[in-house]
Amino acid sequence: MSALPQLLDGTLLPAGAAAAVYIGTIAAVALTAALARDPQRRRDARETLKVLLRRTNSR
Repeated sequence: MSALPQLLDGTLLPAGAAAAVYIGTIAAVALTAALARDPQRRRDARETLKVLLRRTNSR
């Protein structure tokens, strides 16, 4: 038998959990950037979003 199914079983759950935490963090920061009363807090949240959603050009 192939070891691939066992490998996938052991890695998919932690990878999915990490993705869920990342998405939750992005959502919380985005809501803060949109709904915070203090302008400084909104700016800080937007800067945090820029860091979390930074894309790199690998060309």
